[in-house]
Amino acid sequence: MGHQATFHAPHGGADFLGWRKRAGTTEIVYDDGVARRMVWRVAGERMDEGRLSDALQAAVGAIRVVPTLYDELKKRAISIERIGG
Repeated sequence: MGHQATFHAPHGGADFLGWRKRAGTTEIVYDDGVARRMVWRVAGERMDEGRLSDALQAAVGAIRVVPTLYDELKKRAISIERIGG
């Protein structure tokens, strides 16, 4: 079974969260639809895509997406480093 890779805010906002594979690493992308775009690299070679998808889905449903994203990743012991934005 595949895991969802992109999510849009259900509360009418333009917030977007997604993950992608790039050059053998996993990246998380956030865009608020106006002026803010951020990119993080997921640390570690082995990533559980289901856990990552769950974290992004929970975060994009919140009013404050980025702080919730950090909380959800921390709960799931997923380490990231910011690389853009």
